[in-house]
Amino acid sequence: MSSIHLQDVSRRYPGGVIALDRVSVEIATGERVAIVGPSGSGKTTMLTIMGTLERPSSGQVRIAGRDLAGVPDAELSALRAHRLGFVFQSFHLQERTSALKNVAGGMLYTGAARGERREAALRALERVGLSHRVGHLPSALSGGERQRVAIARAIVKRPPILLADEPTGNLDSAAGGAVIELLHRLAADGATLVLITHDAQVAASFPRRLHMRDGHIVADERA
Repeated sequence: MSSIHLQDVSRRYPGGVIALDRVSVEIATGERVAIVGPSGSGKTTMLTIMGTLERPSSGQVRIAGRDLAGVPDAELSALRAHRLGFVFQSFHLQERTSALKNVAGGMLYTGAARGERREAALRALERVGLSHRVGHLPSALSGGERQRVAIARAIVKRPPILLADEPTGNLDSAAGGAVIELLHRLAADGATLVLITHDAQVAASFPRRLHMRDGHIVADERA
């Protein structure tokens, strides 16, 4: 069964810019896939379409078995709230809010009660090794710890699909390596993991690598 299916997907922008050009790819449930390629190759555009943050100009997108053609924005929001987790290069944490509340905020749109959100956030922070930092503000955390809070926020609702865009880009090599190890460990529980990286060493740790250039997938490598 596929978690993500793109068929002849293109994304065009005003001025004749083509970010994606008839891309087709299928990612099976539980797969771990790295997307690599130079800047401007279409990596982030493809990831945002996979995450329903952007609609394609043409082509078919199926996420978790759902054909997204014509799906209203409210239903896409519900899909993101329950089925998708996002990790970005920038941590996007609320600076005046504790790690616990930042993570619990990842469940705001799921309809869960406040107590349920808190308990889920505590469990997520424990999973990323930060149960001793739940009350700390982001300013009191290292870069690696802040990214782990962001990962905890992404996994707090136990999404079956986790999408990460350069999650180690703002970290040193030691902290970045720990974050990648953590993502692999979390994906081992059965989640589908798709990650963008410019780091060849990070990409090499994935069993499948999609190489992009000029809006196309030019190679699909499997270990």
